[in-house]
Amino acid sequence: MAEKSILRTIIELIEVFFNSSQHVRRERTWHQHVVPYEKDWAVRREGNKRITSKHRKQSTAINKAKLIAKKYKADVIIHRENGEIRDRISYDD
Repeated sequence: MAEKSILRTIIELIEVFFNSSQHVRRERTWHQHVVPYEKDWAVRREGNKRITSKHRKQSTAINKAKLIAKKYKADVIIHRENGEIRDRISYDD
């Protein structure tokens, strides 16, 4: 009898943990980062490892990031050559 109640408690705890962990998942954003990439500049979606596009000039990368951010009402985060953030532009209406 005690074994069933312990087993039942363990099962309930596992269900609670499983159900709560599903609600913790964050939705991905469409924020676009302009980052140094090799000797050039790249646009990368926040959370992605792969780049969206590569550009010789930072200004060209910024323009590309702005187009994407406007479409998805997201932000453009512009980084310096050392990786620090230098500016953020929001297109969230």
